[in-house]
Amino acid sequence: MIEMIFKNIAVMMMGPSMAHAIADHYGKVSAKKYRRARRRLRMIRRELRRNSSFLGDIHQACWKTLTPITSPLALISQIQRSGGSLLSQLFDGHPQLHAHPHELKIGFPKKHIWPKLDLQDSPKRWFEMLFEHDVITHFKSGYEKDQRDGRTFAFIFPPALQSKLFLGCLSGRVIKTARDILDAYMTSYFVAWLNNLNIRGEKKYITAFTPRLSVREESIRSFFETYPDGRLISLVRDPRNWYPSARGHETAKNKYDDMGKAMDQWNESADAMIRNKLAFTERVCLLRFEDLVGQTETVMRYLANFLEIDFDPILLTPTFNKYPIRANTSFRHEKGQIQAGTLSRHQLLTAEEIELIEKQSGDRYRQVLASVVTF
Repeated sequence: MIEMIFKNIAVMMMGPSMAHAIADHYGKVSAKKYRRARRRLRMIRRELRRNSSFLGDIHQACWKTLTPITSPLALISQIQRSGGSLLSQLFDGHPQLHAHPHELKIGFPKKHIWPKLDLQDSPKRWFEMLFEHDVITHFKSGYEKDQRDGRTFAFIFPPALQSKLFLGCLSGRVIKTARDILDAYMTSYFVAWLNNLNIRGEKKYITAFTPRLSVREESIRSFFETYPDGRLISLVRDPRNWYPSARGHETAKNKYDDMGKAMDQWNESADAMIRNKLAFTERVCLLRFEDLVGQTETVMRYLANFLEIDFDPILLTPTFNKYPIRANTSFRHEKGQIQAGTLSRHQLLTAEEIELIEKQSGDRYRQVLASVVTF
């Protein structure tokens, strides 16, 4: 009875899309999960109320020149610390791509869960569910890929402008599919990014990185239902190189200290790659992280062909909004360079650790390599 009451309250306060998503993922709408979702909503609504006097003028100027974005999504996804950020940064700036500049976090209630949008919900509720609240921080403080870098990139993105553009894109329309909603969201996102240097021109794909979304079978099936013309790119990293990077990353918070549990997660990601390739065949591209780093031009030429875009030299340099950016690594590195040192992280392991990784994940690694593109 209490669970039903909380669910009904959640539907009333947050709309069916978010309420049902919480119930589906956690099994119920508990008081704790309800309060957490409400805090997120209050933060979003507070930010959207902060309208400046010239927001209407900016919206009008953007609306007059707005071109709807209906390109399919090329999703980069696999376990963290496997090169997803790097590949996303290599796609940045290509004239035939809308490259999402951060991790794509439209998933709800967690970023790796593909959003289930109730078509009976309201556009306001859809936006509140999809909204990537990281843009609030990046808009106010700039985008910093690495605190040690000392460099901040301007990210001029008024959240209230995105909201107005999103609602305008859906106003008066009959919404038949979730794709209609996501097209409006992507349009509002890239147009509201006011200092986006790559907004113009015909685009073949939107590229974006979301770690672990492809690991969850239901999420990746929902992704391809929404984007039947979409593409999935997954990178597999040698587990002997992956584990030191995962364990050493500052955001890991010791969650990879237990090698056995960490390698279980790596195995789960590898299994998902095999499953996704079998299920979605030519729409899925599996690559070795080591090839991306060691044979960057060869791999990027292959991916240009996979996405049916022209090869452009910008594909060889990690950038943010066309500016060179420092690699996202757990170790010391130089700005604007692909780090060959990521190929030898296994040297940081003891002989015993290497033996344990081989025992737990060696066979799985060889199995997934059978489905990976070879160069």
